[in-house]
Amino acid sequence: MTLETLLFFLITGMVAGTVGGLMGLGGGIVLIPVLRFGLGFPAPLAAGTTIVVVFFTTVGGALRHHRNGHIVWGSIGPVIGAGAIATLLFSLVFPVLAARPDWIDLGIGLVLCTVGLRMILESRPGPHSTSSPVFVEPGPGLLPQKVVIGAAAGVLPGLVGIGAGAILVPAFRLLLRWPIKVAMGSSLACFAANALVSSILKGTQGYVDFPTALPAGLGAFLGAGLGGKLNLRFPARQLQGVFGLIFTYIALKFVLMSFGIRI
Repeated sequence: MTLETLLFFLITGMVAGTVGGLMGLGGGIVLIPVLRFGLGFPAPLAAGTTIVVVFFTTVGGALRHHRNGHIVWGSIGPVIGAGAIATLLFSLVFPVLAARPDWIDLGIGLVLCTVGLRMILESRPGPHSTSSPVFVEPGPGLLPQKVVIGAAAGVLPGLVGIGAGAILVPAFRLLLRWPIKVAMGSSLACFAANALVSSILKGTQGYVDFPTALPAGLGAFLGAGLGGKLNLRFPARQLQGVFGLIFTYIALKFVLMSFGIRI
């Protein structure tokens, strides 16, 4: 690998990690279009390589959010456990899906569309919670909800290598009523467990390009810390509209490509 290529993956990973740490996502929604459209990776290899980088992103972002007081460790255990089990199960069927790369592209497109539209909706003017990271558990009886949230969030990392943040952040916000920054930080912590399980399985299955994943992962780890720091300085909502439009456009490219149409 040349120095220029190494720097390219390092910088790409830093951008993905910064966006992921800022928005409470894994960063894969930034990296996977680069691998798929820019470098021409096959869909299964792009998904497997991306989830390894996502692991570094989520660990780096979670560490920063932990320092900021945004992760409710005492409340997310059931989410982590259920998510890891679901990721394991769906990673085991990934080789079957890899035989239909158009399905992977379609799945990625739908995930990106969900993320993009949610960001656009949440960027609208209106009263939004930017409350303090101080967290108060909103009452007992939440174990079933947390298990369901974790299990649902584990499906996408197992199948397409991205997407847990697209489920976790809105679920924490809407179902558990957690403040936005608590939802983002806790999402990264839960997603890290999903990404670790998925990375191990996809690596052993042969769907990871490690010469790409390792420098991009290092950049993602560094960028995620920066993103978490930026999250503390200003509301991530200020950028959600812009990123939402970008991700929606990229989602359209993935969906159309799954039908053999390139734009």
